[in-house]
Amino acid sequence: MTAQFAPWHDYLCQHLKIDANVLPTVFYLDEYKSIDLVVVTFWEGEIVDTKNYTFFTNKWKATSEVDIEHWSKFPSFSPLLTQVEVDGGKSLDLSNYQYIFMRWKEQYFVNVGADCGLTIAGFYYVCFSCVDGSINGYYYDPNSR
Repeated sequence: MTAQFAPWHDYLCQHLKIDANVLPTVFYLDEYKSIDLVVVTFWEGEIVDTKNYTFFTNKWKATSEVDIEHWSKFPSFSPLLTQVEVDGGKSLDLSNYQYIFMRWKEQYFVNVGADCGLTIAGFYYVCFSCVDGSINGYYYDPNSR
């Protein structure tokens, strides 16, 4: 997957290509081991800039507790936790922070029908490292809790 964005923008979108043969390793979805296809989805993203988007999602059935649970999985979030618990991070200045936090929400399947057995009900908590270019993410699906 390739996405280009600038940290001063608060919105991005892209196609996400998922190789179903890699899903068990990357997403731990053992039930899809036998699928032999590539799934492409279109997603939209929000960059947490603390002005337009805070660390609190306030939609997609994610509570502030769910948000903190998922953001806390990123070691780079740890120094921000106390302030996020107070105000969602609204008072933080992330403009020079070495990490960019985002939410990615898949909108639709591009190359398979909605009846393919996969779901796009949830969304991804994502952290991009400006230091090494790595992207890590955790998926939250409110229907699988």
